[in-house]
Amino acid sequence: MNIYVGNLSLEVNEEVLRREFTAFGEVSSVRIMNDSYIGSGQTRSYGFVEMPSHSEGRDAISALNGRIIGNRALLIVEALPLSNSGNVYKKDSRWNKRPRQRV
Repeated sequence: MNIYVGNLSLEVNEEVLRREFTAFGEVSSVRIMNDSYIGSGQTRSYGFVEMPSHSEGRDAISALNGRIIGNRALLIVEALPLSNSGNVYKKDSRWNKRPRQRV
């Protein structure tokens, strides 16, 4: 299960997130997104945690959503997968006005 973790404080690192989620089960990976593409490398305020078990992931989401870490309340939800095409635009129109759907 891929889990989105938002509203992260700059003080929160991947080890802190791993420790919080490990209390609910096995954690495959933790990634905090950063601005490496512009060269600053500064962390952004969101990341992703992957857990192999859906039930453990749902338990972690329920328990950790809204928890205060680094003076911020975390926003934690199941991450939506990207569509197969990876394209958010329709070929015949400028903007795709349909909301993203779970695959």
